[in-house]
Amino acid sequence: MAKRILAVDDERHIVRLIQVNLERAGYEVVTAGDGLQALEVVAKERPDLIVLDWMMPQLNGMETLKRLKANPATSNIPVIMLTAKSQDADVFKGWQSGCDCYLTKPFNPMELLTFVKRIFTELENPTDDDDESGGRIVI
Repeated sequence: MAKRILAVDDERHIVRLIQVNLERAGYEVVTAGDGLQALEVVAKERPDLIVLDWMMPQLNGMETLKRLKANPATSNIPVIMLTAKSQDADVFKGWQSGCDCYLTKPFNPMELLTFVKRIFTELENPTDDDDESGGRIVI
């Protein structure tokens, strides 16, 4: 069964770019246009991973991430923050909030795919090494 990924961004062309590339790689992709819609989709679809933009209407990605991580039913879903916010303070805030990977726009879809595969590989084959990054990836 294909892994299900939720792509969340208020820019439809970004969502479509993510969706097309992940579907070509064999993943099932569901989408949302803002954080509130994302929380609804998560409750209904139970994705295996979320690709989340930060700057969106209704509920921004950072608040969405905090709500996901605060809920025991969704706290273990890996989240890739895909955003134009690239300042060190923004990346740090993403880590503090629990994202597993921080990728900045503009982005290469193949790079995103690489990190998706890496996260799923790490989930299937956890290691016991003392990696201080907590397995998190920043690009």
